[in-house]
Order: sequence, then C-alpha cells, then structure tokens
Amino acid sequence: MADDAALRKLIDDHHHGVLVTLKRDGRPQLSNVAYAVFGDEVHVSVTEGRVKTKNLRRDQRVSLHVTRSDFFAYAVVEGKAELMPVTTDPHDATTDALVEYYRAVAGEHDDWEEYRTAMVNDQRLIVKVPIERLYGMA
Repeated sequence: MADDAALRKLIDDHHHGVLVTLKRDGRPQLSNVAYAVFGDEVHVSVTEGRVKTKNLRRDQRVSLHVTRSDFFAYAVVEGKAELMPVTTDPHDATTDALVEYYRAVAGEHDDWEEYRTAMVNDQRLIVKVPIERLYGMA
C-alpha cells in the first residue's frame, strides 16, 4: 500500500482512467474516461443518454481506477457522485464547468464558442466525485 500523498500524486498527474458505476443488477459497468482533479473532487464529462449516466442517476456510488503506464502502480478513488444539470445554454454554469474541465485535461480549445455549442448539442454534464476514499499501490 502507498501513502495518500503518493496515491494523490498518481491521480493528479494523469487524466485517463476507468470509471466504475453499478448496473441495476449490481454488477459493475466500466467506462474508459478522461478526468480532471479539482481540489478534493474528480470531474468527468459525460453525456446524458449514456449507461454510466443512467447508472449514476440510480446509484451514486462510483469508483475511478487510474493506472501508471507501466501498470505496476494504481490508485482507486471512491465516492458518491454529484451530477450537474445537463447543459442547455452555451453560457450556463454546466458549460462553464465543462470549459474548466477541458482546460484541465487538454489545454486551450481553438474555438470556445464552438465547444460550448457542441456541449449543449451533445447534452453533456459534469459528474463530480468527492474523494471519499483513496487506495492503491504507487
């Protein structure tokens, strides 16, 4: 087991992981995702119609598994997800959060107005996962 600082560094230094939600029958549903860390929360951009979003609306328990590229170190974040509202306007609070998320994961966009409109058209939202438990091997 690693100390919390080493595990936290692992999740802070990466932006790709596997998000685990729970299906209706209790089995895990896994999705590859990009994520960003803001303070003591992990943020993930999701689409309203996806299975992971439906799972989270029913059961907010979630895990995020992050691994180092050599596969010998990993961290798991556990928490209860909070779903922001689906964005409906290019300048609402959810779209602003999606812009902040994008900047943390990928840097600057060539056309922020195009991005904002795409987020509305895609029915995107942010899932916020407070880091309630952190474990792994770093």
